[in-house]
Amino acid sequence: MGKLKRFLWFCSGGSKSLLKRCPTESNKYIGIGGTVFFTGLLAALSGGYALFTVFESWYWAVLFGMVWGLMIFNLDRYIVSGMRKRDSIWSELRMAFPRLVLAVLLAIVISKPLELKVFEKEINKKVEAGKVADLASSKKELDAVFPEIERLENENRLLKQEILEKEAFRDQRQKEYDAERFGEKTSGTTGIVGLGMNAEKKEKQLNAAENELVRVRERNWGKIDENEFEINKILEDKQQVFLQQKAMIDQYDGIAARMDALSELTAESKAIATANLFIVLLFVAIETAPVIVKLISNKGPYDLLLDKSESAVAVYVYEQKFKNQEESNMRLKFFKETSTIENDLKIRNKNHRSVLVSKAERDWLEDKFQQGKQKEAPVEAEEDQV
Repeated sequence: MGKLKRFLWFCSGGSKSLLKRCPTESNKYIGIGGTVFFTGLLAALSGGYALFTVFESWYWAVLFGMVWGLMIFNLDRYIVSGMRKRDSIWSELRMAFPRLVLAVLLAIVISKPLELKVFEKEINKKVEAGKVADLASSKKELDAVFPEIERLENENRLLKQEILEKEAFRDQRQKEYDAERFGEKTSGTTGIVGLGMNAEKKEKQLNAAENELVRVRERNWGKIDENEFEINKILEDKQQVFLQQKAMIDQYDGIAARMDALSELTAESKAIATANLFIVLLFVAIETAPVIVKLISNKGPYDLLLDKSESAVAVYVYEQKFKNQEESNMRLKFFKETSTIENDLKIRNKNHRSVLVSKAERDWLEDKFQQGKQKEAPVEAEEDQV
């Protein structure tokens, strides 16, 4: 129980050392930590399911779900730990407002994949209906892309119709010839039994109709066979294109298609729309609960100790900053004083050396002058003697 309590304290973003000193605050932060933990867990399940619908791989779904859950857990923990109790309610509201907005956005993001899972059966039915509609639309588009098939089929229909007409004409001539031979009285026969001149005439008409039928059959069936071959070839090309489109349509069952289907379901069914809204509100309530709890709760011992700790740190930092500034000012002052003294000493030493050099040069020149005079004196004495 002790490890679980410390873990939930960690999830809540609270300080363990301060919470140990505030037993009355323990349960509140245990509840906050549990909410943050389970929000991260639901986020992991939601993210894993969302990625599984895209890649259909358990490995990547579990890996992404863990990463997504940890990220949401860290954001929630940061949102909660960043809340501080203030003396003014307006300052708390200003601080809580952006955190509440972020929590609502996270709730919507987390809830969407789980909504898809809750309404999975209805969404699958809607997606399949959409696929059927897309296939029907694809067939119509292909019919417009391949108009030769309809033209050739109409041509074959006309050719067959011509054969049937020739057969009907031949049959009519056959009936008239038979009626003439057997003596049946009609508008086109004499009613005399036997093969007379009218019978021979009817026979010639029958033979001509038969020959015409044979000629039309040979010509039309040859053309029909050619058209059928061309139709089969076009149908093969059309079938390949249709299979490619069908494969693409069958793959249209990812997360975007499911969200689109869910949007259509909520627009068509008031019950689904209401259930979907309640799911979103549930996650919004879960996500914003820690922030709201810290916002509406009174300032407790933990908050007082936290303010004391933060104030102590602030005072310490201010003291160290002031101390460092004073030490820096003292060093600058000492440097200025020593620098002035050193400069004076350097100037005096330089002047002293200049004086010494000047005196040495003057003594050297005087020595040179005396030596010159001593050399000139013996020369003048010798000139006088001469």
